Amino acid sequence: MAPMSIADLVAALPAEDTWGPATPSDNMLDGVPYAPFSKGDKLGRMADWTGDGKDRDRGGRQAYNRNYRDQQVYGAGTSSLFNIQVAEDESSFSVVDNTRTSTKRTFARGGGTVFRGRGQRGVGQRGGRAGFQRVGAGRGQGGDRYYDNRSARGNRGRRFGWKDYDKPQRTREPSVNVRPDWTMLEEVDFNRLSKLNLEAPEGEDLDSYGFLYYYDRSYDKAPVKNAERKLQAMERAAYNVTTSQDPVIQELAEKNEATVFATSDILSMLMCAPRSLYSWDIVIVHQGNKIYFDKREGASIDLVTVNENAVDAPMESTDSSGKQESLNTPSALALEATFINHNFALQTVVESEESKVTFSHPNPFYNAAEETEPLASKGYKYRRFDLSLQGDEEPLNMIVRTEVDAVMKNPVSGEDQQLIVKALNEFDSKAPGSGGALDWRSKLWSQRGAVVATEMKNNSIKLARWTTQAILAKADAMKLGFVSRANPRSATSHVILGVVGYKPREFAAQMNLNLGNGWGIVRTIVDRIRALDAEEEEDKVKKYVLIKDPNRPVIRLYSVPSNTFEEDDEAAEEQEEKAEEESEE
Repeated sequence: MAPMSIADLVAALPAEDTWGPATPSDNMLDGVPYAPFSKGDKLGRMADWTGDGKDRDRGGRQAYNRNYRDQQVYGAGTSSLFNIQVAEDESSFSVVDNTRTSTKRTFARGGGTVFRGRGQRGVGQRGGRAGFQRVGAGRGQGGDRYYDNRSARGNRGRRFGWKDYDKPQRTREPSVNVRPDWTMLEEVDFNRLSKLNLEAPEGEDLDSYGFLYYYDRSYDKAPVKNAERKLQAMERAAYNVTTSQDPVIQELAEKNEATVFATSDILSMLMCAPRSLYSWDIVIVHQGNKIYFDKREGASIDLVTVNENAVDAPMESTDSSGKQESLNTPSALALEATFINHNFALQTVVESEESKVTFSHPNPFYNAAEETEPLASKGYKYRRFDLSLQGDEEPLNMIVRTEVDAVMKNPVSGEDQQLIVKALNEFDSKAPGSGGALDWRSKLWSQRGAVVATEMKNNSIKLARWTTQAILAKADAMKLGFVSRANPRSATSHVILGVVGYKPREFAAQMNLNLGNGWGIVRTIVDRIRALDAEEEEDKVKKYVLIKDPNRPVIRLYSVPSNTFEEDDEAAEEQEEKAEEESEE
């Protein structure tokens, strides 16, 4: 057989057994497992076989370092797809770690101290951007509980915030029961009310009534230790007459001085409605082309609430025997606060007939022939505000009866300044419902800012109403008194711990109080009432009731019969007459 050349041997080999590298196929990924990836993955080096990405993923977002971006491995999060399964006989093998553990305090999970940065969620805490928990601020650890009172209690372990299943259920009662013959016309939630806005009008004075005593400036000084001033119960004639029964407003309505009429206490409740939690109601009477914002006899709007906006607000509770604990319940605290406010404004003035400031007219509600008690220091200013919008065919004016409590000499100019005098009250800083308030006796003068800030949080609606009333009356200053119980277990004796003064506009800015939003709410309600009765007869009386839902941030407008609440007033008068006759007998 003749020898074959190399060319003949290569030609004789089959095509599939050709020596050399395999011919590449059309798809280079055939047979390779698919590794999922994200379009957001960053590419650093083309190939890095030394890292697996575990250190990157361990710390999450907080452990991300900008200098680490060049070490990120493409598809590192899916490296488990190519891991070799460990044999069963190696499952019992373990390595003993003999390295020393650090005893330093750490700041991560399991550490002894937790700091919550701005915009981060701290470990073991709930809350978002505005949360800040002071270290050691638990009750019983000696720290001052700042804005967040949901801290650890005692030494029972850290507990940062209520859990959903642990929140107490608060079911409040409405201020007035809806009757079957009432018709609901509209329901508006507070989110919609908060978006309303109307440029706040300045207002003009129409007339003034009453007189004012001078404020006793000795109350502005810090009290001497063990020499606190007691709050006295003073018998003075003071009036809180509703709008439609005010003789001055009736006279102004007959002269067509305005279209809408109200008092500052009623109007402030409506303007600050989005801050309220408790139920309240306002009666609206539309007679002809006049609208009156009224209130019922003995309405809840006259009471001064306590810690209404606190996280752990006071609750109506009963003890084991079913008997109501009436000392620190919302209703009992409201009566106590109303009593304190009335007497505090009377006690902090110097009653001198020679130095009092007299307004243009005497008190319109005082009858010297029938009254036996002397008049309280009170000035009534009837002011007109223009609520018209651009493009309105006719002006829309509103007359408001505003009130001031005292007068004070300006230390610089020597001019008289009109004051609004109100009082905050403390019942027990350690009792449920205190809202994390500091102890006023020890902290009022050393940490006054923290005390006032806590009151702004716990009593947002109350302070907002007072500030609104001061701005409506064009008062020059506000005096806020701090009154506490002499004994936390008794609501009959109180002491005055101090008085703080503010300018109404500056205080409104501190509270983030927007008067334009309040005027927008008033104008919206007025337009709604006028639209409902656009086709009614001029002399026909239409009555409405605006009610705040006791458990939801919603107000509802009801159409009610024109004689609603009149029968209740007559029955109340009959009971008073019977009580007077029995007392005389």
